[in-house]
Amino acid sequence: MIHPKPLVLERDGIRLEPLSVSHADGLATAAGDGELWNLWFTAVPEPDKVRHYVDAALKGLLEGQMLPWVVRELATGAIVGSTRYHDIVPALDRVEIGYTWYAKSRQRSAVNTTCKLLLLAHAFEALGCKVVGLRTDNFNFASQKAIEALGAKKDGVLRHHQARTDGTVRDSVMYSILKSEWPDVRRHLELRLTLRLKAEG
Repeated sequence: MIHPKPLVLERDGIRLEPLSVSHADGLATAAGDGELWNLWFTAVPEPDKVRHYVDAALKGLLEGQMLPWVVRELATGAIVGSTRYHDIVPALDRVEIGYTWYAKSRQRSAVNTTCKLLLLAHAFEALGCKVVGLRTDNFNFASQKAIEALGAKKDGVLRHHQARTDGTVRDSVMYSILKSEWPDVRRHLELRLTLRLKAEG
């Protein structure tokens, strides 16, 4: 596996741009669309904590543990969310996709499917990953449904696993996609994206 490096990924009107401090204001605006920080089971930053959020993500990048992006909608030029690779383990040919959130107005749209296609294709086809993991809070039922809709398989639940931003500790629901499963997952997501773009068209 090649260790992931910052780069731009783009298709179907969505661009993933490597996160930088210059994106802080755009992220604050996106998070404000629906006041997403009020969802206690997510890690969306409050407006006055966006810079800390960005700094923490860039620290993870420097340490080789994360590769964060912002999600930009090309039609409007607006930043509409964020996502990243994390828990990067080159020795196991494994990355995870997570820390994903979108402005409320872009949820249940083509944005998530587009982003996942970009990230999964890059992981399996460019980096040489053998598995891509995804995880979410046990109370984030919308996220669990979205991950399962990608075609990921549920591996199990890690109890008392990870701290939430409010200081409580969550159980993590773990999912994965194997390289051998990627062709069928890709075919499924390409069709799903085509139908969604047509419906939004």
